[in-house]
Amino acid sequence: MIMAFFGVPVVAVLLLGLAAAASAQLSATFYDASCPSALATIKSGVTAAVSKEPRMGASLLRLHFHDCFVQGCDASVLLAETANFTGEQTAFPSPNVNSIRGLDVIDGIKAQVEAVCAQTVSCADILAVAARDSIVALGGASYTVPLGRRDSSSASLSEANRDLPPPTSDLADLVGNFSRKGLSVTDMVALS
Repeated sequence: MIMAFFGVPVVAVLLLGLAAAASAQLSATFYDASCPSALATIKSGVTAAVSKEPRMGASLLRLHFHDCFVQGCDASVLLAETANFTGEQTAFPSPNVNSIRGLDVIDGIKAQVEAVCAQTVSCADILAVAARDSIVALGGASYTVPLGRRDSSSASLSEANRDLPPPTSDLADLVGNFSRKGLSVTDMVALS
């Protein structure tokens, strides 16, 4: 457990770095006027989910990581498949197939946020804040989340298959995969 929290500041910085690439106009105060209760609503939903199932905290952080690793932090991982659309949730042999958890929690939090501020807060921001609040709920350090991300209207199964390391990856594959994203071996260990 100590090792898990040693990596929390590193994880936060890494995810914020990936998030910054997704949008140039992010601000911690983005929703202060348009939805002042957004952050408290997200925190409440995360706290309830983690209290019910403590593993959900790690699952929400992992969900955010998987989102950011493919197309940037744009909530594309949340887009469900339809007859005419293939999303990232079924990427294979990457770890998304039957392994990403927390989609229902994010859906529930989104519904709660919509109830107080309809069509205002992006799913990408909800996912980023939920990841931070999960860390805090498990006893980790808090950090400021820049807000104002836009949700993607597309997902890329091929990018998910290419970018997310499959469970069969050896050390060299993992190091190379993270290196292509500008991340070090230390970063890889913190996110693993």
